[in-house]
Amino acid sequence: ALLSGEIDLAVHSMKDVPTELPEGLAILCVPPREDARDALVSREGRSFMDLPLGARIGTSSLRRQSQLLHARPDLTIAMLRGNLDTRLKKLREGQFDAIVLAAAGLRRLDWAHEITEYIAPQISLPAIGQGALGIEGRSDDPFIRSLLSGLNHAPTQTAVLAERALLHRLQGGCQVPIAAHATIAGTQVTLEGVVASVDGKELIRDRAEGSLDDPESIGIQLAEQLLARGGGRILQAIYGTA
Repeated sequence: ALLSGEIDLAVHSMKDVPTELPEGLAILCVPPREDARDALVSREGRSFMDLPLGARIGTSSLRRQSQLLHARPDLTIAMLRGNLDTRLKKLREGQFDAIVLAAAGLRRLDWAHEITEYIAPQISLPAIGQGALGIEGRSDDPFIRSLLSGLNHAPTQTAVLAERALLHRLQGGCQVPIAAHATIAGTQVTLEGVVASVDGKELIRDRAEGSLDDPESIGIQLAEQLLARGGGRILQAIYGTA
């Protein structure tokens, strides 16, 4: 629709946007980021570490599954599909002891009161681009680009560029257990990343730092560090069975 001129812009969740866009299209604007963390919604109001032994957790994300199992190998992870209403209904019906969702989605719908616990990134590092929106348009459309310039949030854009550069180097998609989250302090970008096996038994975590001027190089650097520490072997095994 963008390429044909039927529409002039499209709004996406950045964690769902492929790292390679069709020729002629670009992300023209990244507004301020919502909370990037994962959120636990527990049926009995228990925190993640206080869930009973063998608790049944609902999630559709291999990234979450691998990290949660790494922290709590006793858990039972079950597939959870549907929109937020459907997922919360399944929890209330007793199909799960708890479910894990993106905090951003709950907050944007004004359902933050449903959140039992914001899961620390040390336990579950967010997905690339989680909590951020991206507005896509035609690369050669200066009018739309100028209209959107006031909505762009440079720190969020910088963080997302670093995270997406890591994902691109690892040749990962949104359903591969890869996580990354960038934070900015002054002129420095700190990027933390994770590559994990689906069962959570292997988890490689590392970080890289660099200047605001070139966030993508930080993402590539961290990807290389993760690959060198065994991430390549883990991903090869996952891609080989995908």
